[in-house]
Amino acid sequence: MSELQNEVGELERKSATAARLFDIRRIIGGLFVVYGVIVTIAGLTASDADLKKAQDININLWTGLGMLALGVFFLVWLKLRPTVPPSAAELREGQEGQEPRQPQEGRGGGTD
Repeated sequence: MSELQNEVGELERKSATAARLFDIRRIIGGLFVVYGVIVTIAGLTASDADLKKAQDININLWTGLGMLALGVFFLVWLKLRPTVPPSAAELREGQEGQEPRQPQEGRGGGTD
């Protein structure tokens, strides 16, 4: 029985790792940070002719800084509120093919 418990524990750890690894906040945050750095560098190296085209507003710099801020926001959000892996009971329900729980009466947009 202890071998089975070890195997279940290992599967739960793998599930938790996969849930954290493929969290969409990590992907969005990472992409915004990478592109934000690239656009910010383009804004810092803008020539006077580029600024004159944009009515003396360094749009690359401001857009890059905004993208960096948004990317950092997503990554901080991920750090502060990590993904909770499904519990063992929820996994068993899913494997047994049980239907998900129905919402309680009075809590929906249904008509009476």
